[in-house]
Amino acid sequence: MDGVNFDPDESDDPVLAGELEQERHHLGLLYARLDALTAEATQALDRTQRDTTTGTPASRMERDAFATLYADRVAQLRAVEERLCFGRLDLSDGTRAYVGRVGLPDAEGARLMLDWRAPGAQAFYRATPAFPDGVLRRRHLVTAARSVTGIEDEVLDLDAFPESGLPDSTVVGDGALLLALNATRTGQMRDIVATIQSEQDRIIRAPLPGVLVVQGGPGTGKTAVALHRTAYLLYAHRDRIASAGVLLVGPGSRFLSYIEQVLPSLGETGVLMATPGQLYPGIDATADEDPALAALKGDLRMARVISGAVRARQRLPRGTRLLDVDGTTIELRVRDVAEARGRARASRRPHNLARVTFVNDLLARLARQLATASGTELDDDNRADFLSDLRGSADVRREVNLCWMPLTPEQLVTDLLADPDRLLLAAPHLSSRERRMLARNRGSAWTAADVPLLDEAAELLGEDDTAARRDVARAAAERAVDLEYARGVLQLSGGSGMLTADALLDRYSGPTSYRPAAERAAEDRTWAFGHLVVDEAQELSPMQWRVLMRRCPSKSMTVVGDIAQTGSAAGARSWAGALDPHVAGRWNLEELTVNYRTPGRIMTVAAALLQSAGVVASVPTSAREGDWPPTVEQVPEDDWARLESVVLDELGTVVGGSVAVLVPRSLRAQLVEVLTPLGDAMLILTPSEAKGLEFDVVVVVEPAAIVEESARGVSDLYVAMTRPTQRLTVLHHRPLPPGLGGLTQVWPAEQVWPAEQVRPAESVAGQGFGDLVEVAEQRSAEQ
Repeated sequence: MDGVNFDPDESDDPVLAGELEQERHHLGLLYARLDALTAEATQALDRTQRDTTTGTPASRMERDAFATLYADRVAQLRAVEERLCFGRLDLSDGTRAYVGRVGLPDAEGARLMLDWRAPGAQAFYRATPAFPDGVLRRRHLVTAARSVTGIEDEVLDLDAFPESGLPDSTVVGDGALLLALNATRTGQMRDIVATIQSEQDRIIRAPLPGVLVVQGGPGTGKTAVALHRTAYLLYAHRDRIASAGVLLVGPGSRFLSYIEQVLPSLGETGVLMATPGQLYPGIDATADEDPALAALKGDLRMARVISGAVRARQRLPRGTRLLDVDGTTIELRVRDVAEARGRARASRRPHNLARVTFVNDLLARLARQLATASGTELDDDNRADFLSDLRGSADVRREVNLCWMPLTPEQLVTDLLADPDRLLLAAPHLSSRERRMLARNRGSAWTAADVPLLDEAAELLGEDDTAARRDVARAAAERAVDLEYARGVLQLSGGSGMLTADALLDRYSGPTSYRPAAERAAEDRTWAFGHLVVDEAQELSPMQWRVLMRRCPSKSMTVVGDIAQTGSAAGARSWAGALDPHVAGRWNLEELTVNYRTPGRIMTVAAALLQSAGVVASVPTSAREGDWPPTVEQVPEDDWARLESVVLDELGTVVGGSVAVLVPRSLRAQLVEVLTPLGDAMLILTPSEAKGLEFDVVVVVEPAAIVEESARGVSDLYVAMTRPTQRLTVLHHRPLPPGLGGLTQVWPAEQVWPAEQVRPAESVAGQGFGDLVEVAEQRSAEQ
């Protein structure tokens, strides 16, 4: 933010010292008020938790609701402790407005600080000298440990200061944004609330309805914009979306861990976060999947496969079956089963719910047979008895279940993929090769690509409420017993009659839980969220989009990603291709154009990589050039000692920062074993695992293998090369992919090359990477 940590006691500038002292005083008032509000909420929470209710479910729920409310308030106030206030606006009407993480009133209700999301704070992000929006001066505050350590001013309206052109107290620093960009990365994403740029703010505050697609290249702040937009929408439209909740879907658990502190720091704690493998309640699908198989499972044809699998479980017997009903033989005829099935299917209800129609219709037909066989006529008087006899027959239960079995999604998908005959019956439109790809053993771990299949099955099956109805009946029977016991207790105690048996039972049968929407939604597949946020959305398959659309029937979504970074074979090739099947005409595209993460020196090489591969992409402009050129070094095959040396050197340059080694999938396990002894200060990841993350230093190993393993050519390598905020090093043995000529060649003097190895300068000569021999000779002369 601003460059220097000023101390008014040491400053030679009395104006600066006075300004700092004034800001420190106001910040002290803000923290005092924050402490007072936190204490009030904590005391209210303690009182509520100690409160003895009247014992009714309603009173317990009311108490739990207030306890949750106060707990959320305490969590919110504690979460905004760091960098509570970061800005000030001097306005043309002579007033000042401080801007921070939450709105703070004083004890009398007067405004001490604006919430950054409030309409009055918008000018802090959007006002410019050309359009000052009533702002004379914008001040950025640098704070640490509840104290102001620096300030920086931007005068937006020089006409307001006609004599000198600047107010006497104006302080010019190194730039709030630049300081934030150059800060070391700690492994946890920080919010950008103090440095939101104008194009980002416009997207953050965009209207709620419809689908907003935020397209942006590497480092443009897509994730930060999505998170801050989430916080803004919960502030501006809380009454519309908070009760239904917000679902944020990120590419993986590492990514969610990386961003998990951002929303709490912005005052929001009730957002449900999930990966695509966690969108089916009760399952966390983390097993690896072959990319080609994942792409097949993500194909829309799989919806037809699951539908076929469900219909195939609504079977007709191969011929007439004889059924024994308490000594009487009747027939289960194919025609009767077919007509009952037709009536159940005509109800257009999910399989498990339509089964009730099927069973009732079929039993009615069998009851007429049973009555005839018994020499009586079926009527209202004996119908219940005949149906009871049928339900008690083992033959009837077996054959009816074989015709229309109640199913769970897990059971349906497991049986489908483990049985080639079932798969052939459900998927004749797939090739034999595709069916062989889908086949797997029972008990195989679920993958993220399986989740849409389970969700599709759940949608078509519906919930079998037989067990739920049994539970309700059992609970009612147990309560009847408990009520009888409670009456006995009241009689023995000589109760006054003011306390009923029902009230006594409610008081001591355990509390009714009040839980936030996000917690309840995590367990309910049919929950309809108020808003959906999807990060790295370009990676989602068509089947995964079907899942997400079910989760948000209102189609109120924020979708962020970059088509040029699509790595999945099932991922999007265009936003229209992904979204038009679901929300045609209801989505808008916004683009972020400035790269705040990747230095220009690195981005130039990454852009050349795309261009050489013929990939058409809108490459963002880097906000800074960077201090270090990206370097490349060719090493002997499997020369992991050199890799260890490079990693150790980089760890030494970014003490307290982050280092990532990005590797092909085929080398990951081997390099984890090689590099783990160096400590846990760096990560070994594949490019897909690094999506959405950023590091101070990145070492890319064997880029040619990364390209070969990618379903989308150079996309994964492009992702890998654009993760660093400071330094990029590329190590390779095989020839580099075209387009990397902008990398600076490194040829360490200590490197000893075996006689049979091709020297690095020779191996890339003539491939458009510059005269590396001349570079090597020049470096040798310098040494």
